[in-house]
Amino acid sequence: MAAYGAPGDDLMLSRCPTRLKLRTEDRSLAWFALACFHVAVAPDEMILDSIRGKGFPVRDWLTSFPLLMVALDPFTNESAWILDRAATLLRHFQPADVRTAFLVAGSDDECRQFLGPLAEEFLTFSDPKGQAIADLGIAYLPALAVVRPNLELQTADGWNPTGWHSIVEPLADILSWSLPLIPAPNDPAPFRGTPAKFDTEGATA
Repeated sequence: MAAYGAPGDDLMLSRCPTRLKLRTEDRSLAWFALACFHVAVAPDEMILDSIRGKGFPVRDWLTSFPLLMVALDPFTNESAWILDRAATLLRHFQPADVRTAFLVAGSDDECRQFLGPLAEEFLTFSDPKGQAIADLGIAYLPALAVVRPNLELQTADGWNPTGWHSIVEPLADILSWSLPLIPAPNDPAPFRGTPAKFDTEGATA
C-alpha cells in the first residue's frame, strides 16, 4: 500500500543485518560497499518536511510503517543518473507496508523541478539545509536509507548496488514482499556520488 499518512498499528521489524555479505563477484567493490554501508539509530528529534505540508518528527512518519528513502542532491549529475533507477525501486515497494519517499537536498520548488512528476507520485521530503541528510549520517549522495519504527537506521551512500541490495533484502523478507533485482541489467555502473557537504548553519554546500 502507498503509505502517505501515519496509521496507528505498529509494524515492528526485528531483524537487521549487522554485516554486509559480499558475493564473490562483488569483491572488487568490497572496499566501496564496506565504507558506505552503515547501521545506526536515527535521532528522535529529526524533522522530515513533506512538500505537501508541514514537517513532522521522524517518529510521526513511523507509527505503522518503516520508511524507505532515496536521498538526492538536485544540483548534481550523479543524483540525476540514478533517478530512474531510484523510482523503479520505490515503485517496487510502494504497494507494500512501507513508506517510500525521496529526500531531496533542496527547497520545495527545487524538489518539484528536479523530480518532475515523481514529486507527486511519491512522498517527497525537502531538505534545503541538509539537516535531515546529516541526521541520517549520509556522507555521499545519492544514498538509500531505511528507518524502522524503533528508529533503527541503515544507509548505503552513493550508487552502491551491493549496499542497496543489503538494505532491501531483509526489508523484503520481513514484509513478505518480492526482492527487486539489484543491480538490474540497465543500471549505471557503481559510483561513489558527491559529498553531502554542510556549512556551519547546516546548509548543503
